[in-house]
Amino acid sequence: MTTSHSLLLLSGAEIRDRLDPLAAVLADCVNGGASVSFMLPFHPDTARAFWLDVADSVDAGERLLLVAEDGDGLISGAVQLITAMPENQPHRGEVAKLLVHSRGRRQGTARALMAALEQLAREREKSVLVLDTATGSGAEIFYQRCGWQKVGEIPRFALMPDGEMSATSVFYKLL
Repeated sequence: MTTSHSLLLLSGAEIRDRLDPLAAVLADCVNGGASVSFMLPFHPDTARAFWLDVADSVDAGERLLLVAEDGDGLISGAVQLITAMPENQPHRGEVAKLLVHSRGRRQGTARALMAALEQLAREREKSVLVLDTATGSGAEIFYQRCGWQKVGEIPRFALMPDGEMSATSVFYKLL
């Protein structure tokens, strides 16, 4: 099923204005078991602090935050493109924290966010994107379906929110 989305590139100020809805998306993902750097129990203040850091990074020109709003104007997803790279890698970007609220899954939200993010990367003259995700996750399959190439796996890379050890799969995409 696909639904309509409005995709918005947010400034730091706009992120700060939307802290609670963004925090709700992050909390939904972490509480649902997503391996996105946080552990259970997950507190809303942790989510707000995370988004404030993202806002500061957007203000500094280090990253972009793209969000999807559903037909009711609720934030249903988000993804980041880290653009601040070392001097010898100006052509590269890193995808971080593709998050889709459970109410927005299986509706084309993630695919719309990734397609728009790739276009934003092209516009910024990025020709190589990289990302990592938990090995064996639905996200791993999703990225492969979106044309990303799996490079390999790193065992015991991170903990899942419940404390279980997980490997990570590393991907790239040439634009």
